[in-house]
Amino acid sequence: MDWELILQSFWPLVLGGLTGTIPLTLASFALGLVIALGIALLRLSSNPVLSWIGRAYVSVIRGTPLLVQLFVIFYGLPSLGVTLPPWPSAIIALSLNVGGYAAEIIRAAILSVPRGQWEAGYTIGMSNAVTLRRIILPQAARVSVPPLSNTFISLVKDTSLASTILVTEMFKEAQRIATFSSEFMTIYLVAAFVYWLFCTVLAAVQGRVEKRLDRYVAH
Repeated sequence: MDWELILQSFWPLVLGGLTGTIPLTLASFALGLVIALGIALLRLSSNPVLSWIGRAYVSVIRGTPLLVQLFVIFYGLPSLGVTLPPWPSAIIALSLNVGGYAAEIIRAAILSVPRGQWEAGYTIGMSNAVTLRRIILPQAARVSVPPLSNTFISLVKDTSLASTILVTEMFKEAQRIATFSSEFMTIYLVAAFVYWLFCTVLAAVQGRVEKRLDRYVAH
């Protein structure tokens, strides 16, 4: 085991994660949540056409590999006259993917709120939209935090696929170092350790957030 190489590659990989992987994860997750909320509301719509659109979106996203989605955005769209740089392509593809999975989490969280909460909003004169925004979504948010946090942690690892469309993030940096040093096993094991380290820290943060939110949940 070449410990000198391990030490020399560790910090560049951490830096690659902090400047590439984490920003890519944050941007994709934030946009993905917006998409997910919209799709969840479509799924819950009483309009059969809107509900079908929501179901179709979830089915397509969950039924196709993320790698294929990345390639369609980056390599496929140019054939239609739409050419996007690597970073926007990765953010769009990852966001669309997150939207498909998180939509079902948000939908289930909304459905978990007792029907009486809707009726309470109507009783005091709130519209359907206001009741959703002020009463239902805050309660659903507490329910959805654990599974959404797991989705966020999974997204950290999924960003490694962005290296296939020329995005410079942690795994791309690992590939560069491995190619230069020819120590593929060592470098990829270090990269795996750094991914694990990031995910462990995020899981610890997730646990603290869940404990804080649990204070406001009646038992």
